[in-house]
Amino acid sequence: MMKIWNRLELLLIGVLGAAALTVGTAQVIGRYVNKNFAFINGEEVVVYLTVWAVFLASSQLVRTDGHVRPDVVLRLLPPQGQRWVEAFNCCVAILFCGGLAYCGFQVADVARSLDERSITGLEFPMWIYYSAILTGAVLMLLRYLIKLYLLVFRFDPATMVIAVHDH
Repeated sequence: MMKIWNRLELLLIGVLGAAALTVGTAQVIGRYVNKNFAFINGEEVVVYLTVWAVFLASSQLVRTDGHVRPDVVLRLLPPQGQRWVEAFNCCVAILFCGGLAYCGFQVADVARSLDERSITGLEFPMWIYYSAILTGAVLMLLRYLIKLYLLVFRFDPATMVIAVHDH
C-alpha cells in the first residue's frame, strides 16, 4: 500500500512539474519566437501546477525526513533518545498539519461557496487552487501519524536512527 501511495504521489508531482514546464516553455516560445504559440494565461497555470506539485511533495519530504528537524541534536543522542525526540517532533508536526488542514479546508470552502475565481480571463475556480493546502496538509498528517506509530510501537534502531557519520 505504501509503495502505491509513494509511486502515485511521485507520478502526480512529475506530471504536474512536467505540465508546468511545458506551459512555461510554450509561453517563452510564444512570447519571443512565434505569437501563435502564446497562451495568455500561461503564467497563472504554471503557478497553479507548481503550487499543487509543491504541496504534494511535502508529503514525500515527511517520508524521506526532508522537513526541518533537530538533526544536530539527534546525532548526539543515543538511539532511545532519538526515538523519543523524533516522536515529540512527530506530535508537534501532527498538530501543525492538523491546523494547516483545518485552515486549508476553511479557505477552500469559503472560495467554493463564494464561487471565487481568478481575475484573469481564465476565471479559474480558486477553491481548486486553495485545496492544495488541505491536500498537502492531510498527506503530511497521515505520514506523520504512520511515522509516530512506527517510532512508538515498531522502533528499530538499525533503520530508524541517525548515525553520527550520516550526512
